[in-house]
Amino acid sequence: MAKIYYEQDADLNVLKGKTLAVIGYGNQGRNQALNLKDSGIKVVIGAHSEKTMAQAKADGFEAFTAKEAAAKADIIQILIQDDLQGSLYKNDILPSLKAGKAIMFSHGFNIHFGQIVPPADIDVFMIAPKGPGHLVRTQYVAGQGVPALVAIYQNATGNALKLALAYSKAIGATRAGVLETTFKEETETDLFGEQVVLCGGLSELIRSGFETLVAAGYQPEVAYFECLHEVKLITDLIFEKGITGMRDAISTTAKYGDITRGRRIITDNTRHEMQRILAEIQAGSFAREFILENQANRPVYNSILRNDSEHMIEKVGRQVRSMFSWSKK
Repeated sequence: MAKIYYEQDADLNVLKGKTLAVIGYGNQGRNQALNLKDSGIKVVIGAHSEKTMAQAKADGFEAFTAKEAAAKADIIQILIQDDLQGSLYKNDILPSLKAGKAIMFSHGFNIHFGQIVPPADIDVFMIAPKGPGHLVRTQYVAGQGVPALVAIYQNATGNALKLALAYSKAIGATRAGVLETTFKEETETDLFGEQVVLCGGLSELIRSGFETLVAAGYQPEVAYFECLHEVKLITDLIFEKGITGMRDAISTTAKYGDITRGRRIITDNTRHEMQRILAEIQAGSFAREFILENQANRPVYNSILRNDSEHMIEKVGRQVRSMFSWSKK
C-alpha cells in the first residue's frame, strides 16, 4: 500500500529562513507561489517574460530573471513548460547550484528522460498537484487542498522528504493527501494518462462520435450536444462518485447502453494500442520524438493543431456556445 502524507506529517518550519524561487509564473507557477506566500514562505519569482514579471510584481512578489531568482534561492521550483526546462536549467540555474541547495519540479519529464542532470550534492524532489493551477489556488483559499504526488530523486542533505512535504503543506496539498511515488512512475503514468485517456483518447472519441452522427444526417448542433457538451456532466459525476456512482445517477437506458456497448468501442485492439503507447513512453521514444519536434520548430505539432482547429465540431461549438446563456458566464 502506497504511503500517503497529511497535515501532521509536514512541518512548515523546515522552510523557515529559506528563500524559494518559483521559476515560471503561468498556471501552476502563479497559483503555487500565491499559496506559498500566504503560508508565510519567502518567495521570489523567476519570470520568463515581461508580462509575467509585471503580473508577479502586481501580485506583491519580488520578481527577477530566472538566473537572478535562482541565485537568490535555497530551493528552486522549476515550473516552465517541459520543452524549455533543459536549456533554462543549463543557462540560468546550474551556474548557481551549490552543495545543499535543492531543485524541485511538478512533473518529472526532464529528470526522468535525462534533459536535466543535477549535481550529486543537491536535493532533487517533486511535488505534483493532481489538478490545474487555478484549482490549487481556489481550494487553498477555501481551506481545502488538491491532492499531490511526492517523489525524491536525490537526498543529498538527508532532508529532501521533509522539504518536499513542507512545500506540499504550504500549497495546501497535505490537506487532501500526498501520495508517495517516484519520478519514473509519475512521468510515465502522467504521459500515458494524457495520451490515452484524458486528452488524446477523449478528444478523438468526441470527434469520432460527432463525425458519425453528422455523416448519418443528424444536425451538427445536436451531435455537438450529445458528443461534447454532455461530457462534462458525466465526468463531473465520475469525479464525485466514481464509475459505479455515475451509473447510479444516470437513467436505466443510459446505464444499459454503457455496460453493453462501451466494450465494443474499447476493444482488444484498442488495448493493444494502449500497450504500444505505454511501451513507447517507457522506452523513451516518445520523449525523443517530442524533443526533436521542438528542436525542429514543431512542424507536425503545428500542422495537426491547425487542422484540428478547423474541424466542423469547433465551428459548430463556437456557434452553439454563442447562442445560449449558459455559455456567456
